[in-house]
Amino acid sequence: MLKLDGIATFVAIAEAGSLSEAARRQRLSKSVISDRLAELERNLGATLLHRSARRLTLTEDGTAFLERATRITREVEEATADMAERRGALAGPLRISAPVTFGRMHLGPAIYPFLARHPEIELTLDLDDRRVEAGADSYDAVLRHGPIADSRLVAWTLARSRRVLVAAPEYLARHGSPASLAELDGHAGIFYTNRGAADWRFSAQQGALSIRARSALRVNNGDMMRDAALAGLGIALLPLFVAGAEIGGGRLGVVDVGVQPEAEFIYLAHPEGRRPSAKLRALADCLRQAFGEPPYWERLEPHRSV
Repeated sequence: MLKLDGIATFVAIAEAGSLSEAARRQRLSKSVISDRLAELERNLGATLLHRSARRLTLTEDGTAFLERATRITREVEEATADMAERRGALAGPLRISAPVTFGRMHLGPAIYPFLARHPEIELTLDLDDRRVEAGADSYDAVLRHGPIADSRLVAWTLARSRRVLVAAPEYLARHGSPASLAELDGHAGIFYTNRGAADWRFSAQQGALSIRARSALRVNNGDMMRDAALAGLGIALLPLFVAGAEIGGGRLGVVDVGVQPEAEFIYLAHPEGRRPSAKLRALADCLRQAFGEPPYWERLEPHRSV
């Protein structure tokens, strides 16, 4: 007879990639983890993992079993959380993905009080600037920054997000401040690689326009883009949640080219067809309240370039 703890242990090992890491995540000894896996394999009559001195890999049987084992484990966790919610408590695991810079600067400070109020929630927060898929990567939801366009996800808007072109005053003193989209062509740009070639998109009367300046730096992190702009390497299109403090302090100047970048938002998205849990809805409400309307990072008066 299969035991749920054995199935959960196998899923933890597959996700962690090692017995030691799975033991740490489950707060058990490595010997208990190993025994549970061995018992599961005996009951199934199949080897689920190839073991070597350097790593663990799934066998063909292990790959086939993992999909259902993951679903079983998630359904048990959700059922347990539902029972807790019936008693008026928010409890159980919650797995969220979020961008690195926004997570560090704004998400963390907003969720710490939420977790303190609901100590039975077990939050796993993965900070990654890659565009992860909520359903495929087993996240309850993904926090994203950008336009809302993916129809496979249900998106809850948390806050608006305004982006502005910025540069260091020293850069603008040396190269001049462009006053139109056409004049951007002669400047060095700092680009966010995860947006591809269409990083600089603006809303004009004739529709959306994508502008390409000469690339001085392409990087997949907002902190480094801001720092590169501060170092005078070029012009960057940055959200105010990244650059607001530097703009307010005069360390970065806003470059006004007469049109606005496309509208973007901070939003929480979960897979279509999956019922969001009460704790996910409560987290979304908490984040909306913490960010405010307008969001607090947009309440600084920007220093315009000259």
